[in-house]
Amino acid sequence: MKPNFLFLFPDQHRGDWMPYNDNVFKILQTEKPQIRMPNVGNLMRKGTSFYRCITPSPLCAPARACLASGRHYENCRVPGNEFDYPVDMESFYSVLRDNGYSVGGTGKFDLHKVALDWGLDGWVDDLGKIGFTAGIDSEGKWDAIQSLKKEPPGPKGPYMKFLKDNGLLDDHVKDMMTRRGPDNRYNVNPTTLPDYAYGDNWAGSNGVRMLHNFPKDKPWFLQVNFPGPHEPWDITKSMKERWKDAVLPAADRGVPENAAALGKVRQNYAAMLENIDAQIGLLLDEVEKRGETDNTIFIYSSDHGEMLGDVGLFFKSLPDRASVHIPLVFAGKGIRENTVSGALAELTDLPATILDFAGITVKFHEAVSMRSVLNGKTDEYRDCVQSALADWKVVIDKRYKTIFRNGKAERKYDTLNDPWERNNLI
Repeated sequence: MKPNFLFLFPDQHRGDWMPYNDNVFKILQTEKPQIRMPNVGNLMRKGTSFYRCITPSPLCAPARACLASGRHYENCRVPGNEFDYPVDMESFYSVLRDNGYSVGGTGKFDLHKVALDWGLDGWVDDLGKIGFTAGIDSEGKWDAIQSLKKEPPGPKGPYMKFLKDNGLLDDHVKDMMTRRGPDNRYNVNPTTLPDYAYGDNWAGSNGVRMLHNFPKDKPWFLQVNFPGPHEPWDITKSMKERWKDAVLPAADRGVPENAAALGKVRQNYAAMLENIDAQIGLLLDEVEKRGETDNTIFIYSSDHGEMLGDVGLFFKSLPDRASVHIPLVFAGKGIRENTVSGALAELTDLPATILDFAGITVKFHEAVSMRSVLNGKTDEYRDCVQSALADWKVVIDKRYKTIFRNGKAERKYDTLNDPWERNNLI
């Protein structure tokens, strides 16, 4: 029997904010963030987690194109967010579909951003061409606001339509505009949205419904694309209440005069992770209700990281550790339990790994299967990993990380002894 796959995919979750054991934080040389992610933590105990995984590109659309195509940045044909995924380029979604899988997705796909039109029901024909059999694609946080200005004015996707139908759209737009621009990056006020209408909760509930409706006589793949913990730091009142007194690790080489404000930003970021974890719990419950837990492979990762005040910066698109480092967890049948791996890994390799577990023996472009590490046959599967964007490229081997700009090495770090990248060896 072919396994099912539940792929849990938040946006902008940095790799060191995970419920690792104390030893991993010693290796990473960072203070352990007291985040609350019991469901992801349980998957980690039941499976294998990688603490040296990176994104192929620290920007939404390129990262997701590399994931879909199993290609590195220079070959994914999506150099930036102003490009859509080419529908003539093979994806692992279409390979799964063509081999008998129901292939579904909910939330922020970011495979066709340019048009700012996702269909009011979350489906456009391009999703079928890419390989999905079911989908509720939705707007990212800022794309949603931008799309409202496109003629004719009004919602261009299912989430904005949902807010409008519930009388919440105008207040949401006003709130989001108070968070726009660099002067508002420390805005940690709660959103005006009630919990049921919060973006991550909406994406998660759609995932539960889609999972519930999958036929039981064929294998399935479901990717739930949570829009958080992507900025802005908009969380609901109940989420904020749970984290208002939390003390979280300070930024590495952050701006001292902004330390207190940044601490509150980090509270909101942690609150988003906790809330996403709660949605994951609902999805896991639905798999259990279907009686398919033992035949499902669970995957948790993210498209890229978040600087979160390190070296005084926010967001992504940088070659720095917090921007390119992402979480990765596999759990399920045939995967080593309670294992933390220091193997080099990259998001590009998920397609080959998924197809391998599905019994589909194809060489999927530049992706390499991690299965030998996941089943305990080897400790490593790659000698180096890479990430790139625009004019820079990062190559990381077992010890060193080198950053190239326009083909010339400009920075090099000893990742074993200097994981925070403070001492440039060049």
